[in-house]
Amino acid sequence: MEHGTGSGSNGPSGSIDKSRVLDVRPLRTLVPVFPNPAGMSSVSTPQPTPFVCVPPSGPFPTGVQPFYPFMAPNGTQQTPHSFQNDPGNFGPGGSIPAPVPLNSFRTPTSHENGGSSRSKRASKTRASRPVIIDDDEYSDSQNQSDQYVSGFSMHVTDAEVGSSSRKRRGRPLKRRAENGNEVEYDVESLLNRFLTSFKLKEFDEFRRSSGDRETTSTILLVYDLLRKKLTQLEEANSLNIGIARRPDLKAGTLLMKKGVRTNSSKRIGHVPGVEVGDIFFFRMELCIVGLHAPTMAGIDYMGVKITMDEEPVALSIVSSGGYDDDGEAGDVLVYSGQGGVQRRDGQMFDQKLERGNLALEKSLHRANDVRVIRGLKDLNGTTGKIYVYDGLYKIQESWAEKNKSECNVFKYKLVRIPGQPQAFSLWKSIQQWKDGTAAREGLILPDLTSGAESLPVSLVNDVDNEKGPAHFTYVSTLKSKPFPTSKPSLGCQCMGGCQPGDSSCSCTQSNDGFLPYSSLGVLISNNSLIHECGLTCVCPPNCRNRISQTGLRVRLEVFKTKDRGWGLRSWDPIRAGGFICEYAGEVIKDDLGNEIDDDYIFDSTRSYEPLEAVSEDSSDSNKLPFPIVISAKNNGNVARFMNHSCLPNVHWKPVLRESNNETYLHIAFFAIRHIPPMQELTFDYGVVASEKGDQGKKKCLCESVKCRGFFY
Repeated sequence: MEHGTGSGSNGPSGSIDKSRVLDVRPLRTLVPVFPNPAGMSSVSTPQPTPFVCVPPSGPFPTGVQPFYPFMAPNGTQQTPHSFQNDPGNFGPGGSIPAPVPLNSFRTPTSHENGGSSRSKRASKTRASRPVIIDDDEYSDSQNQSDQYVSGFSMHVTDAEVGSSSRKRRGRPLKRRAENGNEVEYDVESLLNRFLTSFKLKEFDEFRRSSGDRETTSTILLVYDLLRKKLTQLEEANSLNIGIARRPDLKAGTLLMKKGVRTNSSKRIGHVPGVEVGDIFFFRMELCIVGLHAPTMAGIDYMGVKITMDEEPVALSIVSSGGYDDDGEAGDVLVYSGQGGVQRRDGQMFDQKLERGNLALEKSLHRANDVRVIRGLKDLNGTTGKIYVYDGLYKIQESWAEKNKSECNVFKYKLVRIPGQPQAFSLWKSIQQWKDGTAAREGLILPDLTSGAESLPVSLVNDVDNEKGPAHFTYVSTLKSKPFPTSKPSLGCQCMGGCQPGDSSCSCTQSNDGFLPYSSLGVLISNNSLIHECGLTCVCPPNCRNRISQTGLRVRLEVFKTKDRGWGLRSWDPIRAGGFICEYAGEVIKDDLGNEIDDDYIFDSTRSYEPLEAVSEDSSDSNKLPFPIVISAKNNGNVARFMNHSCLPNVHWKPVLRESNNETYLHIAFFAIRHIPPMQELTFDYGVVASEKGDQGKKKCLCESVKCRGFFY
C-alpha cells in the first residue's frame, strides 16, 4: 500500500518512489472500525467508506473539536474541563434511527425486634500492547490495535488459553467409559439435542435480531447447560495436561455458529428480554443476548449516518476495574476512556480521541442513553466478576486528566436516569446490612435458625404487622431412615477429595465418570440423579462431591410477601447451578393414598417438568429409585418457605449418599439460572395424578407467562 503527499496519484509503472511508502500492514488490519448503518458489521463485510479516526493532533474534520489538554505546549498547565458542544448535525437536537432488522422458632411477641479460580493474565495484541485480561479472562479495555469486532466468531478449538494451546487445536473432547477407556464425546450431537428440546433448532431471523424475555432466558439456559457439560469434559480431559481451556467461550462459539443469539441488531436504550438488575457471570453471556456485543472491549458503539458520513454513538459500557473508574456513588459513574495502557517494554501512551472514546464524546453532545454494566467482584471464593446490568445512564460531562503513569486519559461522568429499578445501589445497601452500618427495614429476627445454620437467616416483614410464621422447630437436614440397596458401596478412597477424571474413584464412576459439581461447587451434571460421597468415603468434609452436606452457601432471608404469605430470597447473587438448600423435615408415608392436610409438603410422586429435557443418563439406574414425601410442617428449614411458580428459578434434584448396604436420599435445590439478590426463590410444586382430580388444587398467583392458573 502506498501513501503519499499531494494528490496521491500513482507514478508511471516501474518507477515507484520508495521514499513515499510510509507504512505496510497486513490487509486484515486495514478494515473499518465502525459498523455500517444497516446493523451489525463484521470484519468480513466492511463498509465501503470507513470512518477515519482522528488523532489528538488533528487534522480535525467538521464537527470534531481539538482536545485541548493534548494540544497544550510543554509547561502549560492542563486542567480538566468539559468538551465544547458540537454545533454540527450530531448535536443534542438530532435523532437516532431505530435499530435495524431457632432451634425452635416461635412467632415473636410484639415487643421483640431485631443482617476454579482463574488467574489474571496478560495477552498481547497484534501491536504488542498488553491487554489486561479481566477476571473472567475477557478484557474491558479497547487498548488494542485489532479492528472493532461487533460479533464473535471462531472455531471451537480456537478458544483455548495457554502457551500450548496451539498444539491441542483439533484435539477432540473425550469422556471416560465405565471400563476406564476414553471415548470421544459428540458435542455437536449434544448441542443439537439441546436446541431441538428447547425449540431453538430453527431460530428465525426475527428472534435473532430482536428478542424477548422468554427467548433470552432460553438461550442463556441452553448456553449454561452446554457450558457445564464442556466444563466436565475439559476437566477430565486436561487432568494430566495442565492447560486451562475455556468452556465458556466454546459454548458461546458453538451457539453463534448455529445462529442462536438474540438482539443481534444494535440499538440505543434497553435491550428486549434483559431487565435492569439482571446478572451475568460470563462476558459471553452479554454478547449472545445483545446487551454488550464486544467480547473483550469495554465500549460498544455503532455508526449513525447523519449526513453523508457516519458518526459513532456509544451504546453500552462495561466498568469492572480494568481502569481507574469511580463508581462508588450508586447513581453516578466516572468512567475512564480506552487506551493509554503501559506496554511491556515500558512505553506509555496517551489516550486518543477515537473509537470508543470518540463515541462517548459524541454521545455526550447527542445526549443519548447509554447502557451501563458494572463488573463486581465475585465474593464466592473466586477472582471472577459478576456483571450487573445497572440500566440506562446519560453522559453529563467529560474532561482529560493525567493518570498515575502521567498519561493523559479521558474521563466521562455518567448519571443514571431516574425511575429505574434498583440494581447496583441495592448491592451497596445489602453490603451495609452485612457490615452492620445500616439497618434492614422490617427486620424481626436477625437469625430465625438460632445458629442451626452456618449462615444466619433473617426474618423480615415490611408489608404488614405480622410477627412471623406459625411455630415450627428448625432442623437443618432431613430426618429419614436409610433405604436398603442391592449393591453395597465401600466408599471412595480419595484422601484429598474427589478429583475429576479419576477412574479409581467409585463416586465419580457412579456419576457416569464425571464429578457432578465444578471446583466452585456449582452443579454441572445434567443427570437426573446425583451420587454424593457417603459416610464410608474417606474424603474430607470439604470434598467437592459433598456440596449439599455443607449447609447454606448464601445469605438467605425469609420475608413477608404481599399476597402469598411468607417467601424466601437471598441477599447474595446465586450462580446458575448454585446450591441453595435441601428440603429438611420428616419423611412421611400414606399407604392409603389419602390427601395429607399439610401446606408444607414435598412430594416426589408428582409430575414435574424437567429442566433439561435432554438428560445425559439413559439407564433406569439413574432414575429416582423410590418415591419420597417430606413434611416440613412441624420440623423444617428455609426450604419450607419457597413458594410455587409455574416458571421457577429453582429446581430440585435427588441426591443419594450410599454407605455400606444403605442409601440415604435427600432432596437438594439448585438455581436454574443466575438469580440476582432479593429476587424471590421459587420452584414448581408439581402436578398430582389425574385420578385425584381437583383435590387440593389452589389458585396460582405466580403471574408468569407460563402460569397454569393453579397449583397443589
